[in-house]
Amino acid sequence: MSIATSKDVDAEFVALPLHMLADAALSAAKAAGAEHADLRVHRLVTQSITLRDGRVEAIDNSTDLGFAVRVIVDGTWGFASHAALTTDAAAEVARRAVTVATTLRGLNRERVELAAEPRYDDARWVSPYDLDPFAVPTSDKVALLQDYSERLSSADGVDHVSASVLQVKEQTFYADTAGSTITQQRVRLHPQLEAITVDSAAGVFETMRTLAAPAGRGWEYVTGVDGIWDWSGELSQIPGWLAEKVKAPSVQAGPTDLVIDPTNLWLTIHESIGHATEYDRAIGYESAYAGTSFATPDQLGTLKYGTPIMHVTGDRTQEHGLASVGYDDEGVAGQRWDLVREGTLVGYQLDRVFAPRLGLERSNGCSYADSAHHVPIQRMANVSLQPDPEHDTSTEELIGRVSDGIYIVGDKSWSIDMQRYNFQFTGQRFFRIRNGKLDGQLRDVAYQATTTDFWGSMEAIGGPSTWRLGGAFNCGKAQPGQVAAVSHGCPSILVRGINILNTRTEAGQ
Repeated sequence: MSIATSKDVDAEFVALPLHMLADAALSAAKAAGAEHADLRVHRLVTQSITLRDGRVEAIDNSTDLGFAVRVIVDGTWGFASHAALTTDAAAEVARRAVTVATTLRGLNRERVELAAEPRYDDARWVSPYDLDPFAVPTSDKVALLQDYSERLSSADGVDHVSASVLQVKEQTFYADTAGSTITQQRVRLHPQLEAITVDSAAGVFETMRTLAAPAGRGWEYVTGVDGIWDWSGELSQIPGWLAEKVKAPSVQAGPTDLVIDPTNLWLTIHESIGHATEYDRAIGYESAYAGTSFATPDQLGTLKYGTPIMHVTGDRTQEHGLASVGYDDEGVAGQRWDLVREGTLVGYQLDRVFAPRLGLERSNGCSYADSAHHVPIQRMANVSLQPDPEHDTSTEELIGRVSDGIYIVGDKSWSIDMQRYNFQFTGQRFFRIRNGKLDGQLRDVAYQATTTDFWGSMEAIGGPSTWRLGGAFNCGKAQPGQVAAVSHGCPSILVRGINILNTRTEAGQ
């Protein structure tokens, strides 16, 4: 099987002895007694560029390359990895993984059973992008960030400007004893600029940054030639927004109607739905570090997560999604499925081990490891709130339904408990709504709720024209810690009577 794309995996990666490593490792694992074995070669190339006031502060380049072998021996996992891509090392690592499994067998209280998955012979998948950021000269990238910085710093009231772009190319080769062989390549990046104004006399400062989300796109996203993000328009408006924010009145605390923009809502989805519907968390596997979930499996099919208009999907196939793949790190093809339907919890994010425990015949493809030297674990898909399927309601129409409230744009700080239930979020910009119209900015705003109260207060959802992908590069989980990139799509929404905190008052200022 082969998936057609506009690009192919880089020749440099394909030229590695991928199939030779697989043959050596899988043969050695079977000979040593493994009932299942898989090999994963993982290469991660990153570049980070950071500027301060138009001057380069840092340019960091790194490449991480290695391979890992997982085995199952008598229902017990074994894992080992190595940095040297040689057949001798592959065979030795496979035998070491079998030794690990044999050693741990006496401690294993849950026999590992993998959900079935079709065989994929020489499959390839490449994420969609036009211009590989690693093919662009670093000097050109710096020059573009300097140009963007100058547009901000030349405006009145802007004292400092920071600019950065993080670029990642991730390549993997997977092979297992069932006969699958899969080669993949993903490109993603995150550009960001922030303007800062300083009141030296008062000893305070205020910030305003761009809202372009990290995305599974190429360098065309940063230049704006693809039309996805209007950098010129946003950079021209930030100084004015920042000046208005500095002079804006402090918010009045209390229950308030909110219209929340996708640039803010994606983070609320990530924390209150994305993490809460990870099956390993829901059954306690992450309780020592990342936490648990209030949405436990005994409530599947009955828990009222939100109002009936709430439809949330898990998706490993979303175009340009940060968590999109052709296949996960267990050789499972990417899929889309429901997590919340008509306001009720109906699904979880799963890997091949957890699917049978939930009574499912197949994993929905949520296994991932951020390095060859880390064990693949269940990680988050692109978890998204779907727009109104019948009406293309605009954000302006949602605002028009509010007589006295707040329109929230952009993400900033957040806090949520270990069960993903009690939370509070702030944002970048807060506009007061009076009689269905925006009426200047507010400051010091945070909204606070429980997960089910918040989503149970959702009265209306924007249509497809308001739907946008947000996301993050740095979702953390597991011990040893791993990070994963994930996107969350959502429309604008209207929620009623959400508790607003005044952050300045809460801080005792």
